[in-house]
Order: sequence, then structure tokens, then C-alpha cells
Amino acid sequence: MKFQRDFENFKTACIPWEMKIKEIESHFGSSVASYFIFLRWMYGINMILFGLTFGLVMVPEALMGKPYGSLPRKTVPRAEEASAMNFATLWDFSGFAQYSVLFYGYYNNQRTIGWLKFRMPLSYFLVGVGTIGYSFMIVIRTMARNANEDGGGDDTSFNFSWKMFTSWDYLIGNPETADNKFASITTSFKEAIVEEQESRKEENIHLTRFLRVLANFLALCTLAGSGYLIFFVVRRSQKFALEGLENYGWWERNEVNMVMSLLGMFCPTLFDVISSLENYHPRIALRWQLGRIFALFLGNLYTFIIALMDEINLKLEEEKIVKYNMSIWEASLYNGTIPENSTAPPIEVDPADVPRGPCWETMVGQEFVRLTVSDTMTTYITILIGDFLRAVFVRFFNYCWCWDLEYGFPSYSEFDISGNVLGLIFNQGMIWMGSFYAPCLPAINVFRLHTSMYLQCWAVMCCNVPQERVFKASRSNNFYMAMLLFILFLSTLPAVYTIVSIPPSFDCGPFSGKTRMFEVISETLEHDFPSWFGKVFGYASNPGLILPFILLMVCDLTLHYRTANKHGEDYRIQ
Repeated sequence: MKFQRDFENFKTACIPWEMKIKEIESHFGSSVASYFIFLRWMYGINMILFGLTFGLVMVPEALMGKPYGSLPRKTVPRAEEASAMNFATLWDFSGFAQYSVLFYGYYNNQRTIGWLKFRMPLSYFLVGVGTIGYSFMIVIRTMARNANEDGGGDDTSFNFSWKMFTSWDYLIGNPETADNKFASITTSFKEAIVEEQESRKEENIHLTRFLRVLANFLALCTLAGSGYLIFFVVRRSQKFALEGLENYGWWERNEVNMVMSLLGMFCPTLFDVISSLENYHPRIALRWQLGRIFALFLGNLYTFIIALMDEINLKLEEEKIVKYNMSIWEASLYNGTIPENSTAPPIEVDPADVPRGPCWETMVGQEFVRLTVSDTMTTYITILIGDFLRAVFVRFFNYCWCWDLEYGFPSYSEFDISGNVLGLIFNQGMIWMGSFYAPCLPAINVFRLHTSMYLQCWAVMCCNVPQERVFKASRSNNFYMAMLLFILFLSTLPAVYTIVSIPPSFDCGPFSGKTRMFEVISETLEHDFPSWFGKVFGYASNPGLILPFILLMVCDLTLHYRTANKHGEDYRIQ
């Protein structure tokens, strides 16, 4: 029995950050711990995405593809060589960073590379589609597992008696563990007391309705102002792009990213102030807060995508001009005359001197990488200034101040569950949207989540105080998953639209030379499979078969959902 207990403890110790999360749960309640559990789950998902992109896209191209400097798409242009290694250029993900395996434009369109005959364009396309498919599968599967764990039964009968007589773990022998368990039991009593108080509370219904209508009006005004500000900044950035960004400073070049990050930093705090008017139960207030921040981030994200689509259209127009200029440039190499049966050796030109197109795919990837990095830096600065320096000020100036800083203004900060959860979800949405054009994005996100876990765990235990109204997490994890699934769907739409509807750049990326990116599938079926297999695949992909199949799946899912609800109701009645 002792060996079995030790083995169970060993398995628990092997779960990443399990003891940190348990310690946070014991002091701050299950609602704060649910955020860190969600962050750890996101870290695992991104490790899988990183393994796919790194192992099947970046490493094969780096080891078996043509080296740097062999092609124009793999070479820094002559005009940019002088500043290609400057820190400011690399921080902006231009220069040598732009012409590397980090971005779409570096990859060649050869069907096979290396002695393994690795099919790079096919692998690139399937990894991009596979990451989205895997993400859908794992999110839905996790939601189903959480629903099964949460379902059934009434666990509120004799709640305080159960907590009083069965909460202590008599196998605890470590003093620190005993302190954590004591704090956990205390927190669970606070949660139960709040639940009981909320169930018995009497309200002035007319005043409550007025305050809630006022709060929603203020929230709508904030969302409208945020949307207008993003629209105004995007229009300014388009004007700067037409006039040439080299004529402007750092702020003008990064204005859209910085404004979006600042809105994501300050608007949740404003929503938190507005929510104090509504006097909801803490769990319901959290969901209203999440919904408002969700609308804010969604509006910002899609405004950013609309701006990118306008930029893509400009790049496509520029590409037509570049194609025409390149034909003139190629003719000028031969003094305007190219004999039909000439046996003269071709003129060799350094790849750095060859004109090239704008490569809109790399531009999209760079924008998503810059937005991810700026959002990460904003999050870390917020923790250091808003939490750490605030806690230091309250701790050391409380003795010589005119009022009690700990219980008055500014006091120690509470952990912002809603803002942090929505930040995680929308950051993951940017990863899903941008990883097709920037294979390095999952690696950047893994690093971000890894450092965030340690930094935020330290900030919570060192700088934050428990919430005044502690509440039980209940089904918060599934609520987070539902929002993540919705963002995954919305993130898939722009990526699918660009893959299906927009022609790829003619001189960069693994799909250059094709009319659409998905043509790599038909090319593979034509060259690598028997003719009958291509016909079967063509019949199977006919919309006349796909639409009835989707309708059948929807009917089946609806039936299972109704059946599960019926079983849950029967269980509760029993």
C-alpha cells in the first residue's frame, strides 16, 4: 500500500506544474486554478502543433532543401543587405529572419527534395490542414470528457456537513502540505458560503434592472469606441503604407499592433468596473465579463483581418506590375533579342540582384508574428508594472501613508481571470490563423506559454490577493473550451478563404506556379497514385455527396445531444 501511494505521488509529480497549480488552488480557489489548468492544456496542444510544423516542414527544408543564397526567394535583396542583420530589422522579423525557414516565402516549389524525395509542398499543405483538424478533434473531445465528469447528481445536499467531517486528508505528513490543505479547506468553505448567500439574497428588482441596463449601455459604448479606434488606426496605417513606411518612425510602423495590445490591456479593467453595477453572482459576472471581452477581442481581430485582406489585394496588384517589369528586365539581359536556337550559355545573375514579387503570404505571416510578440510583451509588462510594482508600493509605503493602502486605494490586485483567459484564447486564434504562413508561430507560442506559466504563477502567489467573493469554478473549463471552439471556427474561415480563393505568389513559397494552393492535392493524385484512385477521390469530393453527409452528421449529433440531456434529467430525478 505504501508503494502504491508513493507511485501515485510520483505520477502526480510527473504532471507538469501540478504542485504549483494545487498550491494556487489552495490559496485562491478553483476559479483561479482553472485558468492555470487551461493554460497547461493549451501548452500541450501547442507542443503537438510545434512538433508537426518543426518535424515535417522546417527541419526537412533546412536539411534537404536548397541552401540560403541559391534562389532569389532564399536570398536577401541587394538593397536590404546592409541592414539585414541589424537588431531593429531582426526584431521586426525582416532581413535574414524574413528569408529563412521561419516564413512561407523561403520554401521552394520542388515536388521532391533531398535523397529521401520528401514531398515538401504536399507536406506543407497537409500539416497546415492537419493542425486545424487535430485542434478541432482535441477541443471537442476535451469538451465531451469534461461534460461526462461534470454531469449527474445533486452534490449540494448537506454541503457544510460533508466539508466539515470529510475534508481533511489524514495521510498528510508534510507541514507545508498541511498548510496548503488547511488553506484549501478554508477557501472551499468561503466558496460554499458565497453560494449559499447568493441563493438566499433578496434584491430590489427595479434598481437592479436599471443598473444592468446602464452597465450594458456603457459596455456597448466601449465596444463601439474600440471598433472605431481600430478602424481609424487601420486606415492611417494603409495611408502610411502607400506613402512608404520608411518615411515614418517606429510608432507609425507598429501602430495597429500597439493599439490592439493597449485596448486588450485597459478595456477589460473598464469592463470590470462596469460589471460592479450589475451585482451578479460571481460565476455569472465572470461569464458576462468574458462575453464582453470576447466581443472586444473578436472585433479587434476581424478588423485586423479586414485590414490584412486590403493589404493582400494591394500586393496582388503590385505583383502584376512586378511580373511585367521582370519580363522587361529578362529581355534587357539579352539586349532585347533571344535567338530561338541559341547554344550560348545562359547569363548568370546573382540571386540578390533578381527582381522579386511582394510575396503577400510572408507579409501575412510577419504581421501575425509581430502581433503575437507585441501581445506577449504587453502581457509581461502589465504583470511587472500592474502587479509587482503595485504590490511593492503598497507593501513598503503603507507605513508612511495617509490611509491604509492595503484595504483602500490602490490595494493589492486580484487575479484577472476573464482577461487572462480571453488573452489566451485569442492568442491561440492568431496562432491557428497565422501558422500556415509563418511555421515558426507554434514555437513562439510554446515559449510564450512556458514563460507565462512561471511568471504568472509567481505573480499570483507573490503579488495578488484572493478575491473578496471566492466562488467555485463549476463548469468553467467547459465554458473556456466552448469559447476556444468558437474562436477555432472563426480562425479557420480566413485561412480557408485564402487557401481556396486567393492565388499564391508567383515567385515564393511551396505553391508558387499554381493557380490555387489546394492544387497540390490533385497534382499528387495525378503523379503518385493510380488513375482509378483519382477518379474515386473526385467522386467522393463531389458536393452532391458531401452535403448529405454533413446533414447526416448534424442530425446524428443532435440526436446524441438530446439523448444525453434526457439521461441527465432522469439521473437527477432519481
